[in-house]
Amino acid sequence: MQRKEMPLGLLALLTTLFWGLESQIPPFNTTVALDGSGDFKSITEALQSAPDNSERRYNIKIKEGIYNENVIVHKNKTNITFIGEGMDRTIITGSKSNGTGFKTNETATVDIRGYGFIAQDITFQNTAGPSMHQAVATSISADHAAFYRCKFDGYQDTLYTKEGVQFFRDCDVYGTVDFIFGDAKVILQNCNIYARRPDDLQNVVAITAQERNYKDEDTAIVLQGCTINVTQDLRERVPKVQVFLGRPWKNHSRTIIMSSCLDGFIDPEGWVEWNGNIEDIYFGEYNNIGPGANITGRVKWARILSENDVSNFTVRNFLNGHEWIPAEIPNALDLL
Repeated sequence: MQRKEMPLGLLALLTTLFWGLESQIPPFNTTVALDGSGDFKSITEALQSAPDNSERRYNIKIKEGIYNENVIVHKNKTNITFIGEGMDRTIITGSKSNGTGFKTNETATVDIRGYGFIAQDITFQNTAGPSMHQAVATSISADHAAFYRCKFDGYQDTLYTKEGVQFFRDCDVYGTVDFIFGDAKVILQNCNIYARRPDDLQNVVAITAQERNYKDEDTAIVLQGCTINVTQDLRERVPKVQVFLGRPWKNHSRTIIMSSCLDGFIDPEGWVEWNGNIEDIYFGEYNNIGPGANITGRVKWARILSENDVSNFTVRNFLNGHEWIPAEIPNALDLL
């Protein structure tokens, strides 16, 4: 039987589609797999194999599994990318806590210090629990760090945005007290924020605790286009437990929540005092929706911001994100 030749037009189309799909798959420099099917069985080993102070991106594929290890991305490990197989499939977990004798900055399951770090489709977890005090899932003290479709799963002090310029997109963050905290220039965009039930002895849940201590520091925690929720186990304890958008860790603490949806279980006052002079802090809201966005009961020192105010806190103007966030990570550069 005579073999039929494929029409040239169809062949060209299929070739284009094939190479188009191929171009979307990043070339992995190394692979981590618990079952031994990769180059390494641990993430730490894979990091050790990465070049130091690299100006080129080094992609580490982390296959599905629960990786029980404390990982440090040292300063000399620059432009590292972790790529998992889904936030519920690739999980890096640990359980160090202040309650077991560690200082807060020693508890991080993953401690990121190297410039240009990117993570996608991974869970960063600390399972210490609500009674173990500070227990960080991820600490970031790196410039130009970006996270896409990641989960940060913990209790007190889950996500330590310690310093540097950072961007989070389409991520989930779980915690009890001060679970997004630090002194970075950071925007969480289109993320889901979940306040969960704290220890029975705690009656205040604060979602954010920003650390800006001086007026001339250009730092802030910005939540843009996020959904702020309360988990079912916490709903059962409201109003015995009050849930606030944030509290000031230091004297010039600055947090902005804009174009976000706020759960009705957020306390009507919105914000709560802690450390620092409330006259010098900058807690602002703009264009939020949902039952928790009603500003009539807000504390007097909270700010209701204008479009002009919040234009300074966009991805473009605050992070210069148009210059460094990779095209593969979706982002809105301006107001939503």
